[in-house]
Amino acid sequence: MTGLWWSMLAVSIVVIVFVTVMGGWGIVKGRRRREEDIERNVPWGDRFILISGIGVTGAILVAFFLVSLRAMSTLARARPSNLEITITGHDWWWEARYPNGAVTANEIHIPAGERVHVDLRSADVIHSLWVPELAPKIDLIPGRANEMWIQADHPGQYRGQCAEYCGLQHAHMIFFVVADTPADFQTWMKDMAAPAPDPSTALAVQGQQVFLSNTCIGCHAIRGTPAAGQLGPDLTHMATRSTIGAGTVPLSPQTLEQWILAPDQIKPGVTMPPTALTGEQVRALVAYLLTLGFEQPS
Repeated sequence: MTGLWWSMLAVSIVVIVFVTVMGGWGIVKGRRRREEDIERNVPWGDRFILISGIGVTGAILVAFFLVSLRAMSTLARARPSNLEITITGHDWWWEARYPNGAVTANEIHIPAGERVHVDLRSADVIHSLWVPELAPKIDLIPGRANEMWIQADHPGQYRGQCAEYCGLQHAHMIFFVVADTPADFQTWMKDMAAPAPDPSTALAVQGQQVFLSNTCIGCHAIRGTPAAGQLGPDLTHMATRSTIGAGTVPLSPQTLEQWILAPDQIKPGVTMPPTALTGEQVRALVAYLLTLGFEQPS
């Protein structure tokens, strides 16, 4: 496919140069030459237009069409994917679900060197998933399933962005594709599918009770607890993420506390409502949420 793209670019440049030169030639000498041809009754200009404008252009288009068919046939025969991820676009964040029940938001892990099939869906408006280093832009359309394939040849982190204007915080609808080694990915997916670890400190226990007895439980899920909300990101292992608000600010105790109290100040227009918690309740809630990582083996 890369060779086809470069070939099309080269031919396009040649055509642009040719058209520009002929346009300049026509402006400078076209009128005089046309008058001479009329006197001699030799309409060579009409034949030239037919040959270059229709014949040559048609031949180029047909040639590239045939080459494209061959390239598409090659892609259709590409090896199948062993992994399928479902990505859903929300205002304004990304949800990723894995076949073993793992769920995450805004940080999509894949195994390096392997082809991954991605189902794309939208929960509200049209979004567009774009990872410039890995894949083209693909739209997520409400009520319609779309699909794509993605592959990272080497481990690393690749920044992605919503590429379709979807509302006030479209620019802050960022995500990261994290390509792990196959072994690390299998470990990550297994850990991500596990329920949340139990709070291990008195402050975190208090924070869990705050979460379960306030509006948080209505929008967010934490597997292993009664919280099963679907409107906001799954928080089962939110402490493993590096940002809040789909890449808006780094995850830290300070930014998380500000996000809980007044998310609209960080991300204007965000659908998460502010909370009316006391300072002590917020500190306890932050302590609990920051324990939601991967439980370490004893």
